[in-house]
Amino acid sequence: MVKRKIFFTLISVVISCTACTTMMPRKDLPLFTTKDYGDPVKVVSIPLPAISTDPNEGLTSGVLGAFLIYDKKGGVRTLFAPQVNYNSYYGATETFYGAFYPRDGQSWEANISRSQHVNFDYELTFRDMDHLVKGVGLNAYVYYFNNGSSRFFGFQSSSALRNQTNYGDQEAGFDFSATFDVLPDFYISLGDRLRRVTITHGAVLSLPFIQDVFTPEEVPGINGFRTHAQRFSLIYSTLNSREMPTAGFYSKATAEWSGKALGSSANFFHYFLEAKDYMPASKERYVTLLRASYDQTIGNSVPFLERSILGGEDTLRGYGDNRFIDKSYVLFNFEERIRLFTRSVFNVNTRWELAPFLDVGNVMSSLYSISTKGFKINPGLGFRATVPPNIVGRIDVGFGNEGPAVFVGLGYPFSN
Repeated sequence: MVKRKIFFTLISVVISCTACTTMMPRKDLPLFTTKDYGDPVKVVSIPLPAISTDPNEGLTSGVLGAFLIYDKKGGVRTLFAPQVNYNSYYGATETFYGAFYPRDGQSWEANISRSQHVNFDYELTFRDMDHLVKGVGLNAYVYYFNNGSSRFFGFQSSSALRNQTNYGDQEAGFDFSATFDVLPDFYISLGDRLRRVTITHGAVLSLPFIQDVFTPEEVPGINGFRTHAQRFSLIYSTLNSREMPTAGFYSKATAEWSGKALGSSANFFHYFLEAKDYMPASKERYVTLLRASYDQTIGNSVPFLERSILGGEDTLRGYGDNRFIDKSYVLFNFEERIRLFTRSVFNVNTRWELAPFLDVGNVMSSLYSISTKGFKINPGLGFRATVPPNIVGRIDVGFGNEGPAVFVGLGYPFSN
């Protein structure tokens, strides 16, 4: 315990003192640069506070150091972000995040995190658009994590805050997909995912453990489960950018099947529809985003974490992760992205945005049973700092009827 506290203090001091711009020989960075970076390579380090709070985890505070490595055209191609923080549930947590963009349309991302209590997170993501295989986009995601702040309140939109339980959501698996060009702006995607979930005791000792309140008959999956699912998607997209779109339309229809014959704990079907419209104005100083989505799960004894779920940074931002669960949901998101100004911060050209938003959603057993009484409405305000062409840092503050929620992360919400 003493050693971890000393390590936490030392790393915090080092990160806080590392604001500078350095020119380094490219040979000193062989794994994270290519010939497109030039020689010497520009490396910018920026210390930043890391503070967030949400209904599930409570307050988390710490510090991170962002190390940006530039190519010879002035774009960020490599990002490292070591971080240390403290949370009353998990204690001290050390995290290392890295992103490498060897060429346009290709990226590697890695996240490694370990806490004193319960939590850990190991993730690796690879994306390639049209480089390795002509006309094919490839995505691969491998993960192993445990989240000790997970909550379950019961099914349906009427699930009460007073009924919340806690558990540790320990998961391991992968998600692979290949997207094929069919016609201009039309694509077909084939995917396969494996998910193994173990339910453990969580870190929130003030709340009852999920297995002490609910039975497997009431809540399938609370003793753990396994999903091996295959999916098929039709996509139409005219977006002008994958990571930072400002104009265009995107729609997606997905059908997914999970079967016991291929190793799943339950047979079920999953359907998902989504449409997004980005409408720019005043030379993209204002970008209006409208999003609508519908999700439906069909089957018996479907594990609770495989059902239609709302709550969190990409759905209802006024509520914690997995707040509302049922067999289907309807969701609408409105966001107005307003570019305030462009500034050079520690020799990094950044764009700063304000993003008022409104999220409206409801879970139900099926679309036929939808009721206006079940809709949750949360307004909110987002703050964004972007480093073109691919780095987005965001803070979203949502206000639901159970109190405010603050989400801090990388990338725009609702990105693909």
